[in-house]
Amino acid sequence: MATQNGWCVWITGLPGSGKSVVSKALQEGLRERNIPAQILSSDALRKAVTPNPTYSEEERDMFYGLLVLVAEHLTGDGRNLIIDATGNRRQYREQARDEIPRFMEAYLKCSLDVCIERESRRGKTFQAPKDIYKRALEGEAPTVPGIGVPYEEPLDPQVTVDSEKLSPEECAQKIYRTMAEILLGSTKPS
Repeated sequence: MATQNGWCVWITGLPGSGKSVVSKALQEGLRERNIPAQILSSDALRKAVTPNPTYSEEERDMFYGLLVLVAEHLTGDGRNLIIDATGNRRQYREQARDEIPRFMEAYLKCSLDVCIERESRRGKTFQAPKDIYKRALEGEAPTVPGIGVPYEEPLDPQVTVDSEKLSPEECAQKIYRTMAEILLGSTKPS
């Protein structure tokens, strides 16, 4: 008996836009609805694959190719995924859209200034490197998206959420409403 493909929601945005906390809020909201979903954190995967990352373009190309491959295999096995990853280049997210049949892109829109301010005061980073913007602005980390390398905003995400104005729970609820229509087959999201 064939397994139905799981779905994948890629939550993208600048570092500090709230991807990890919104991913966790979305996962919790899905759990409350008895919908299983696993978070695939780029920070956790990167730590395992590249313990001493350089964040070069070549390394990012390899890393995001691997991230998409893992997501493709897991969803192909019927698992539901929330990807928590900046994916600073559109081509990474487009590759996922091309390879994963039930895919949705959620963009957390947040200004660079707010992301820098948030990142400077957060204690827990969910496995992300600390003080990345501070180090980038001091010239120590030249490949931080939004400062040293561009973050290419999605051209046509299924949902855009303003994480400056909405709480993580409100962001997750807005993403869920779009998921209900696109991925879950419901026309009446709760």
